[in-house]
Amino acid sequence: MHFEQIDKLKNELDLLRPLPAAAVRNLNEIYRVEWTYNSNAIEGNTLTLLETKLVLEDGLTIGGKKLREHFEVINHAEAILYVQDIVDRKIELSEYVVKSIHQLVLRNIDDENAGRYRTVNVGISGSSHTPPHFTVVQEQMENLIDWYLEKKDRLHPVELAARLHFQFVYIHPFADGNGRTARLILNLILMSRGFPPAIVKAEDEARLHYYETLEEAIAIGRLEPFFQLIAECVEDSLKRYIGAVK
Repeated sequence: MHFEQIDKLKNELDLLRPLPAAAVRNLNEIYRVEWTYNSNAIEGNTLTLLETKLVLEDGLTIGGKKLREHFEVINHAEAILYVQDIVDRKIELSEYVVKSIHQLVLRNIDDENAGRYRTVNVGISGSSHTPPHFTVVQEQMENLIDWYLEKKDRLHPVELAARLHFQFVYIHPFADGNGRTARLILNLILMSRGFPPAIVKAEDEARLHYYETLEEAIAIGRLEPFFQLIAECVEDSLKRYIGAVK
């Protein structure tokens, strides 16, 4: 993978630091809504971008929408704040951090499984991949964190984040909420290295492309298209940040 364009944009953003506080606040607010909306919509949440904004910023309940969908919005926004806090405090990624993110994602939705690795075998609808037997999840997650700690200073941040996302989804450590958690971890890695959060879009074509490239990576080990997709999301965010700050 070549990341020249991303590195160029990242350098451009770094030269603008310290970023104006007002611009950062504004961007964080926009991203909190957009990231929450898109990540939930990928998983089938039917709240629109505007409805997501109303739930988050005005505490409104949207008529005709499930309670669960409201919790998914509130929880995801809380999880973003937690990720931001982990980044600010320079806390290293660990199993504890992963479980804490997941616990926030599923709070009030499935408290029994929130923050706990699955104790059942699962299938992924629409995928040819069968995730590992539940008895090896603990060991595989330990290995994944070890792999991350070993590679974190060797791989380009975008490749590191994309690879971790892919491996996490491959293990599928939780009964539910894996996709949202994977994308939160993806951005935790990017944000801790000075990148803005990358938003995987939920529009029909984009969502399909995300699932297809992920399936290709998981089923036949062809990772390039998925890495390319994540790289494009990172590039979009960098351009937006630079544009807003300038």
